[in-house]
Amino acid sequence: MRQGARRRVGTHHRVRSSLHHPFLRLGAQTGDLAVACPDLRRVRPVQSTGVGHFCVNCGASLVTRVIEGREVEACPNDSFILWHDPKVSTAVVVEAGGGIVLGRRSIEPGYGLWCLPGGFVNDDEDPAVAAVRECVEEISVAVEVTGLIGVFHIAKTDAPSLIVIAYRGRVADSAQAAAGAEMLEVGTFSPDSLPPLAFPSHRAVVAEYLKSLAPAEEEAPQPAREVAQRARPPSRAQAPTQPRHRR
Repeated sequence: MRQGARRRVGTHHRVRSSLHHPFLRLGAQTGDLAVACPDLRRVRPVQSTGVGHFCVNCGASLVTRVIEGREVEACPNDSFILWHDPKVSTAVVVEAGGGIVLGRRSIEPGYGLWCLPGGFVNDDEDPAVAAVRECVEEISVAVEVTGLIGVFHIAKTDAPSLIVIAYRGRVADSAQAAAGAEMLEVGTFSPDSLPPLAFPSHRAVVAEYLKSLAPAEEEAPQPAREVAQRARPPSRAQAPTQPRHRR
């Protein structure tokens, strides 16, 4: 656990990273343990962007310190530590008419490319509520969330990493999707004929979704002999010879 988290009521503070904050790459698929397990004693360096950071308490320039095997920016005068946290985002696979609703982006990054509806979660917002809000903003329909596809860690080196919470949903009340302010157009695509998607995170979400659609393999019937063998009572020779002790 981070020192700041352990002493939240004390003098340690935690600050959300902005787009200008350097951060630590943790491992694209398995998180911190993907880096930590090979050598817990190895120090993970701060990846600096050249932007200066300052203490929120005294205004001093932050310096590099090693805490819990990780280089962090900290105040030389007090206990302030600048922790670099990932941003939390949502993505929704919206099912409609036997297909998936996608939008073609009208903004960067990914201008002109197709994507899932979704976006960043506000700090006072439930992620599922944020997913519904983003669908209203981007494809102009209310969506009913029907399930969780998965949680994905997307590592970045030029911006804060992402935690993407992916949901499965359906259009509520048979509404018709339409392009919102951030989309050039929307379309419904068959799962087997999807266009190229703008973001690796969305490709990972769709791949996981398609995997969930695959029919489960039927369990092969076991030979009757094996079933009968398991059903036999234990041999008397294997029974315990000592009486059970009672308390």
